[in-house]
Amino acid sequence: MKRIVLMALLALALPLSALASNVDFSNTGGTLSGSSAGLSLTGSNLTGVTGLGTGTCSTAAPCGSVSFTTGALASGDTTNGAVFSSGGAFTITGNGTAGLPAGAIFTGSFTGPVTWTPLGTIGVDGTIFYTLSGRVSGTYYNGTTVSGATVQITFNTGTGGFQGSVALGSGDTVITTVPEPGTLGLLGTGLVGLAGIVRRKLKA
Repeated sequence: MKRIVLMALLALALPLSALASNVDFSNTGGTLSGSSAGLSLTGSNLTGVTGLGTGTCSTAAPCGSVSFTTGALASGDTTNGAVFSSGGAFTITGNGTAGLPAGAIFTGSFTGPVTWTPLGTIGVDGTIFYTLSGRVSGTYYNGTTVSGATVQITFNTGTGGFQGSVALGSGDTVITTVPEPGTLGLLGTGLVGLAGIVRRKLKA
């Protein structure tokens, strides 16, 4: 009996790791604005997708857009580095090209603190660049609940650093898609049944 229970638990656990997959969304451009009320990104093009769709996105032929807002400032300041609260909104939208859905692909919000960090200077003029990073969770285009993380990089803030608005360089968001528990349970039950059939045949 103990062996059967262990087999059932294994069968239920395996699909979770085997069927989880990542979809990588890249975005370029747009304007990142911010104050103590939060940071927001508008007008950024979806220029790369790996793991979803059948075509190719590019800077010349974007497949949609990426936009977000964070929660309010929790500590620090926008020039020297800050932490923003969870919440806000995060949206990835497809335009129906490259085999992607037309409309919202992912709609969610930040699920934890969002960090805004100056990473030093680049170029001969000493312009400062920043990274924004945070975890997101929400609803995928097919109705499933998913989660992931995003990193956004900004350049050309000048030697004085971020002063409220700047062009975004690029960004990357990885969404982990996992089948809903009902699907996992169904597949696990099927594997348990298959194991039982094999066991009976071996005994015969």
